[in-house]
This record gives sequence, C-alpha cells and structure tokens, in this order.
Amino acid sequence: MHEEIVISGFGGQGTLFAGQLMAYAGMGEGRFVTWIPSYGPEMRGGTAHCIVIIADTPIGSPIIRCPSLALVLNPPSFDKYEPLVKPGGVLAVNSSLIHCQSAREDIVRIEIPANEIANDLGDVRMANIVLLGALLAVRPVVSLQSIQAALDEHIPVRRQKIIEPNKRALMQGSEYVLARLCKN
Repeated sequence: MHEEIVISGFGGQGTLFAGQLMAYAGMGEGRFVTWIPSYGPEMRGGTAHCIVIIADTPIGSPIIRCPSLALVLNPPSFDKYEPLVKPGGVLAVNSSLIHCQSAREDIVRIEIPANEIANDLGDVRMANIVLLGALLAVRPVVSLQSIQAALDEHIPVRRQKIIEPNKRALMQGSEYVLARLCKN
C-alpha cells in the first residue's frame, strides 16, 4: 500500500490536525509515514493544506503531484485538487460549502455535509473529522480505531475534552457514507 493524501481548506478548519491524526494512526499501525503542513500567513482564514503519505514500504519523497486521496473543505481547495486526484482515487468533498460538480468519472467522489453534521454534534469545527471518517469509510488507509487511538495518545492534557466529541464526529462521518452506500 502507498497512499498519497492531501487535506485542504481554510486556516482554522483543522486541515493540519486531520493530517496529523492520519500520520499518527499510520505510525501506530507500523507503517511508513510523512506529514508536511503548509499554511498561509493568517492563522484563521488563510489557506492551509497538508500532505500525508502512508505506505508499507519506505517513502522515497514526501512531495506529491497527484494525490490518490483528497479531502477538501472549501471551494478553492476543490478547484485546486479535483483535477489532480489520480484516476481511481477518492475525492471527499464538504458539500456544506462546496456546490461545484465534478465532471470526472474516473474518481470516486464522496459528498458529505460535514459542517451540518458537525454542528449537530455541537461544534462546526469538527467538520474536518466528520469528513475524515467519511473518507476512511470508503478507503480505509488507516482504521477508525487507529484514529481514535491517535486522539487518545496525542491530544495534550489541556485539550482532553475534545477527544470524545471528535471520536463521535469520526464515527458520524463514517456512518453517513456507509448508510448512503448501502442505499445504492
């Protein structure tokens, strides 16, 4: 296995956090992992993305051109990464904010109203984790249990209160997509 993942959105949407969780989960599963964050000058509202590679063999380069998986939280991220996803790859889209339609038929597109689901769970800031759960339901690069373990092991003591809500958000995203797949 060798998966190249990009997670992209506005600063403050938790793109780097979602990528870190994937990286920690991959390491917890004994895989080779890289994580490279990139963000604009603003902490909130600027652009932010990260690249995560998870592989069963050593990773030759942490740079990617065409991700196999893309998790996009806002319209500019959709515009940038939708054309770059490899054929056969997965594009997870926050349909709460992105209303564009992909013309591509060579990728799997997951649309999930991540903001609404996160808001129903009590905090719209968990939309990133809702979308991550959805992505992992379709392409289980790492297990949901490994993401949950990463939350338990890597969240600092002062932020422990976010662990259980994020676990619920992860499961909600996964369940949302699986329920839709069963209907089709």
